[in-house]
Amino acid sequence: MRYIIDEYAHDAPPLVRDFLVYMTTIRGKSPKTSFEYFLDLRLFLRFLKIQRGLVPRSAEFDEIPIRDVDADLLRSVTLRDVYDFLTYIGEQRPTQQNSPATEYGLSAVSRARKVSSLRSFFKYLTDKVNVLDANPVAGLELPSKRKELPRYLTADDSMQLLESVDGPFAERDYCILTLFLNCGMRVSELTGLNLTDIQEGTIRVRGKGNKERILYLNEACQDALVRYLPTRLQPHEADRNALFVSRNRNRINAQTVKWLVKKYITAAGLDPTKYSAHKLRHTAATLMYQNGVDIRTLQNVLGHARVDTTMIYTHIADQNVRDAAERNPLAHVTRGRKRTDDTPDDA
Repeated sequence: MRYIIDEYAHDAPPLVRDFLVYMTTIRGKSPKTSFEYFLDLRLFLRFLKIQRGLVPRSAEFDEIPIRDVDADLLRSVTLRDVYDFLTYIGEQRPTQQNSPATEYGLSAVSRARKVSSLRSFFKYLTDKVNVLDANPVAGLELPSKRKELPRYLTADDSMQLLESVDGPFAERDYCILTLFLNCGMRVSELTGLNLTDIQEGTIRVRGKGNKERILYLNEACQDALVRYLPTRLQPHEADRNALFVSRNRNRINAQTVKWLVKKYITAAGLDPTKYSAHKLRHTAATLMYQNGVDIRTLQNVLGHARVDTTMIYTHIADQNVRDAAERNPLAHVTRGRKRTDDTPDDA
């Protein structure tokens, strides 16, 4: 497992590398999750080095090395340092690193993920390897996140999306969209699918934390797979078992999937600023719930660890009921309001 971490954390100091190995091998986090931990910790440690005057103020932030960060520097961290860091990323950090049109200030969701990474790291330093006598972020709270109902496509929108698929990879792309809309997979789950995951009308999906779940393939999914597999490109040896293959004959990656979903959303006449690959997961969940799937079953289908995460789809249904009531032509007729028609008074 360490060689996987070596691919992206060659600049990490030993304590960070050991933490990433611990999270992957002992805690069972996926390489993708460990990579996100690394990015969050690297961002904080770069900020900390600036705060401590260990690099010139004129230094290019994203080029500051962190390999020299040692236990003494980590022992000096205070809760105030973390608050200053959160202020920085909430006000000055670009949301799109390489875009000249970027906005500044990361969202509460992004800040909350970084807080979780810091809490896990300092808990590890305190409780597991005893580098720290006291955890400086023990009392750190997650930034409050505004609760919003997830956007989703209607059944008609979904049909329109599927009908928009065209081009030399139409069978592959149609199959990808069909699995999203029927199975509610995450993008990372779909790109990680292997040929051997398909077994007698089911498919094995690896979710967060490498947790596996088995999903049943309905008629639409099975038909899409039957049509796609004969057209599947022969991949390079390293990706020979990948279910979905790119035109370069590699396992298709998340960025490509997100791009092709946006392409077909635009082709279908839908708003690409509102809908994305992840919104197709919301679409699948919402349509299933609206058509009678109970919340516990939906939790298992989506791979949620906690049922309260799944409960948001009940709120979507509540909103639909409320909207239906508002659209009734009698919705705003109240007792005492004067009639505007020609109905006789004694009718």
